[in-house]
Amino acid sequence: MKARFVLSAKLMLLAAVFLLMGCNSNTKPTDTRNDDHIVVLVSYTSQPNKETETFNELTKLVEHVKNEPHFVSIKLHVDPKDKLNILLYEEWDDETYYTTEHMQTSHLQKFIADSRNFLNGPPEVSFWKLEKEFK
Repeated sequence: MKARFVLSAKLMLLAAVFLLMGCNSNTKPTDTRNDDHIVVLVSYTSQPNKETETFNELTKLVEHVKNEPHFVSIKLHVDPKDKLNILLYEEWDDETYYTTEHMQTSHLQKFIADSRNFLNGPPEVSFWKLEKEFK
């Protein structure tokens, strides 16, 4: 009787483990990076006393860019030692889209035209591919 109870308990435990494994199989993997994504670093220099305007205009631009196809993420960084220096860290899943269609969007073209009022020249832009990740 005791042996049958222990066997039943083990079978129920095993069934519960399989059930939990099945429920968990629909979750995304923890490593969601994609090696073919492109990282774009865009470095801006604001005109003196226009850093707030620059930050606000970039924030408005990002709100539009987030809705574009192939957009993955953008992080806006401000140099803590010099608020005139602003960096966008962008991730896209299609470099061709970024260099063609994204550059022609009306919101980006408007930002470029308006930026003469608050930026100190065009930004520096560089493209990066993931070679190896360390955790």
